[in-house]
Amino acid sequence: MSIIASPHIALAAAFALAGTAAAGPALAQSKTVPETRTEITLSFAPVVKRVAPAVVNVHASRQVQRNDSPLFDDPFFRRFFGIPGGATPPQRMQRSLGSGVIIDPSGIIITNHHVIKGADKVRVALADKREFECDVILDDDRTDLAVLRIRKPDGRFPFLEFADSDKLEVGDLVLAIGNPFGVGQTVTQGIVSALARTRVGVTDYQFFIQTDAAINPGNSGGALIDVHGRLVGINTAIYSRSGGSNGIGFAIPANMVHVVADSAKTGKTVKRPWLGARLQAVTADIANSLGLKQPSGALVVRIFPDSPAASAGLKEGDLILSVAGKQVTDPNSFGYHFATRGVEGTTEIEFLRGGRRIKVDVELKTAPLTVALDKRYIDTYSPFDGVTVVNLSPAVVDRLRLRGLDTDKGVVIVKVEPNSLAGNFGLRAGDVVVSINNRRIETTRQLATFARQTLPLWLVRINRRGRVLNLRIRG
Repeated sequence: MSIIASPHIALAAAFALAGTAAAGPALAQSKTVPETRTEITLSFAPVVKRVAPAVVNVHASRQVQRNDSPLFDDPFFRRFFGIPGGATPPQRMQRSLGSGVIIDPSGIIITNHHVIKGADKVRVALADKREFECDVILDDDRTDLAVLRIRKPDGRFPFLEFADSDKLEVGDLVLAIGNPFGVGQTVTQGIVSALARTRVGVTDYQFFIQTDAAINPGNSGGALIDVHGRLVGINTAIYSRSGGSNGIGFAIPANMVHVVADSAKTGKTVKRPWLGARLQAVTADIANSLGLKQPSGALVVRIFPDSPAASAGLKEGDLILSVAGKQVTDPNSFGYHFATRGVEGTTEIEFLRGGRRIKVDVELKTAPLTVALDKRYIDTYSPFDGVTVVNLSPAVVDRLRLRGLDTDKGVVIVKVEPNSLAGNFGLRAGDVVVSINNRRIETTRQLATFARQTLPLWLVRINRRGRVLNLRIRG
């Protein structure tokens, strides 16, 4: 089984009318038949008619090089067949299909990042058959969301209003609207099957609405709405054995979608608050040591200097219980609730210290770029030949989602060229260079100086997602 989130697979949300009945003999007595015309004709049609025009089909396309044979890259093959050295393989058009939701009458649309990833051209088709070219004004892989703007609007467009997705409850009725398999706009029904799902693996913020809707290719980026016609989520992935619907779909909560949409009004990146602390899930043993009845909360295991967490007085060993009154069950739920607070003002965090519950206000601000990136490409004969590196700072650590670091200072590899010496030696993007020959590396300038040296032996220590690796390389 696998989690699927592709330009061709979307999540839709479900609607299965749920009721409760007493067990045993009373069950038969509780069954009734509709007795009035009103009861017989109950329908979601009025809601669908009102909201469906705000859900669009998204067509994304991009030109890719077509290389039908690996021999095309071979210099001898190219000379033998008279192919110019600078010639490039022919190109082909690669297309993807998904869905989107108009969230503003001016023509602002939300869809999934994976629907429009790498696209050269994006076009949307409305329910009334009108089609428009779109510009991508924000593309955020961390949330798997993208914001589009209709290039030449011809008036006001129908749009959906946001609901407060934190108020959803398991069992609530929901409707999913999208374009499965490209057959045209389709509505499915179901319920909210679960909340705060964290093992989906599609985005950085593991906090999804689970629904039992019939989800199929083409629904990605479509709307999950409540019975009032408000947007509660953006359908994003499914859990499937075959690639089709198994009744387990996932949607990004509307409160996170709202943050991304608001960020698009002021720039091309999402502004996220930075706590400046490393958190850990609470195990059963940790819960016992803290006197908790069950494992819950996010344990602070490191506080970075000059961070909002440090300024608020948080310490290592504190157990975070809530953010703005929303319960924190693990680091994922903290990350979601904290990220949806925005980057203005403060928010209240409640934590447990020494058996006492304490509340503090934490400043909401983005991670700072404390030092210049000083981006450098290394092209000298060394184990680092072919890498691009930048200086670490809280902003870089946050943007690259680096984990398990004891410091936010140093040098990180952001790119490794294919077939380079660095690639052959096993270096990867995201590796933090800790030391070379037992000398700590703190700046890209220092690394570049080392790389120009001719050494008989290189002892390279790197931090890879919290694992420290020691590489021994002959010069």
